Formats: sequence, structure tokens, C-alpha cells
Amino acid sequence: MRGLLLALALTAASPALALADASVTRDGDTLLVRWSATRPVDVLVSDAPDAAVRAATLVSPADADGEHRLTVPAGQRRYVRLVERGTGQWLRVAERVLPLEAGSNFRDVGGYAAAGGRHVRWGLIYRSAGQPLLTPADQAQIARLGLANLVDLRSAEERRLAPTRIQNVRYNAVGYSMTALMPAASATPIRNGSTLYRGFPTLLAPHLRLVFDRLLNERGALAYNCSAGQDRTGFVTAMILSALGVPQATIMADYTLSTELRRPQYEMPPIDPAVAASDPVARMFAGYQTPQAAKPTPLVEADGTPFLAGALAEIAEKYGSVEAYLEREVGLTPARRKALQAAYLE
Repeated sequence: MRGLLLALALTAASPALALADASVTRDGDTLLVRWSATRPVDVLVSDAPDAAVRAATLVSPADADGEHRLTVPAGQRRYVRLVERGTGQWLRVAERVLPLEAGSNFRDVGGYAAAGGRHVRWGLIYRSAGQPLLTPADQAQIARLGLANLVDLRSAEERRLAPTRIQNVRYNAVGYSMTALMPAASATPIRNGSTLYRGFPTLLAPHLRLVFDRLLNERGALAYNCSAGQDRTGFVTAMILSALGVPQATIMADYTLSTELRRPQYEMPPIDPAVAASDPVARMFAGYQTPQAAKPTPLVEADGTPFLAGALAEIAEKYGSVEAYLEREVGLTPARRKALQAAYLE
């Protein structure tokens, strides 16, 4: 189950394509590529996420058993192109999660089936939790991603308590106070749920304008994060994937992966009790650092409804659709959405 969650298997690129359920999972220095197909496939590997066939290395020709193992040291990424014999149709797949030593929930949102039978390009959009404790090896691994921009979705207080350790990347943030998200009893950790998420379309509209501006107007990969990489980051990811034509069921599946992929011990440095005593935001995050609160909990209501549904319901009620919300509040017109899909789908 854990391997499946880490890969979040891909669906077929189009109804005519026999390749399906392709995934990449890691065990130490070994990547296991799996797929199902009715025809043999050529397995090609490259270092670049957009490599053409001629720039990739053929590692397994006419492979018919549905799996192939690659030796890839931790900290390095490979992109696998599966080409169907006889038709030439292909599917690209990669490791979804970056195996960081002291990072949390850092993953590529590429590979998802999207508009027009295409897929989200790998290696261009990354979502993450905070990065205040990255090791030098982690920093080196992230440096190889070619990030052009980092958009920090966190409040001013969070950014002060836990500065990012991603270096030499353009840093973007929108100032606001964490008190906008805190319950009345400020010493109590936030209770995630539909009520909290219903505020996201308003709270995060400025961040979304920034994110889509960077996606549309600048070269290079983009990363964005909040503290846990699940709530604010989950909403922003849902808006990006929606704009790319990814089905809502896939968006929800990506959203709920955070429960499995978070490593809370790396999301915030230990908070000094003296600081927590005088700072309500620090006190709130200190509450998450107790053994009882440190384990991630599923992002669903008691009836199993994902919290993200609260934000989508708010959008539906006020705007009618995600497309209308993004056009009105973010400026993502149909022409800009078309340009976005041209740039980020293959």
C-alpha cells in the first residue's frame, strides 16, 4: 500500500493507449518501474523530464513482463519513458516523492491524466511542506530540480519561526497573519475541517495570482509550500490541477496523500517554551510538537468527506465553478488557461 501511495499510479494517456497503471517506487537505491500493457514496451531513461526519445537511454527493449528495476542513488532523479511497440504511443513516469533526509511531503505533481488525453508534465511543479531543517544533501538534491521560483504560502509568523533552507531560488510570499486561521483559543492547535477550508478561496486568492503569474510568465520549475504541505498547499494544488483539466477524483487522491507522506518532525524547528509563552502562534505550533499531536491524521470529516470539499463547495456556491473563480479572482481567462495547458501538459 505504501508503495502505491508514493507512486499514485497513472492512468492511460488516451483510451487507445494500451499502457496503463504505470508507477515508480523506490527501495533504497533501486527504482521499480511497473506498468500494465497489451504489447511489449521499450523502456527509456533520461535525466531530464522533457527528454525526447533520441536523448534518452534504452535500458530494456521490447519488455513484456510489466516491470523493470533501475539503480538510482538517493538524491538523484530519473524520468522513464515507456514506448509501446507497434503503435509508438508513450507514457512518461517518475518518482513522485523526493526522498529527502529531513524534508516533509515534497513531491512532483507531474504525471496526472489531464485535459485532452494529455498528462501534467513532470519536473515543473512541486508541492511541499516547510523546509526549515533540510540537510546539505537535501539542499543539493533540490538545487538539481532547476527551481526558478518558490512561493511560500505561510503566514508572516510561520516564516519567521521556520525560515526556508532552499537557497538560490527566487523567493515569493504574500504577507498575512496566522491569526486569520487560528481559533478563538489561540493556544489550541487549529482544527482542520470544512469551516477552515471555506476561507481558503478568499485568503489564498493573492497567493494564487502569484502562483499563476509565475507559472505563465517565467521559465523554470516552481515550488510552493505551507507548513504541513497539506491544507493551503492542497488547495493551491487543487486549483492548479483543475486549471490543467485533471479530474476531481484524481485531485482528491493527490490531496489525501499528505497523510502518508508528511514527516511532521521536519516541518518546524523545536519551539522554545519561553517563546511559546509570549507568542500565540509559536504556542499553537508548539502544541503540534507533543507526542499526541505529532502523528498526521486523515484529512477527512467524520463521514469521510475530504476537508478540501469545503473549499470546493464555497467556490461552487459563490462562483458556480472553479473556472469562474479562477477567472474572476485570479485572472485566469480562457486564453490564459489554454496557454497554461500548452506549457504544462504533454
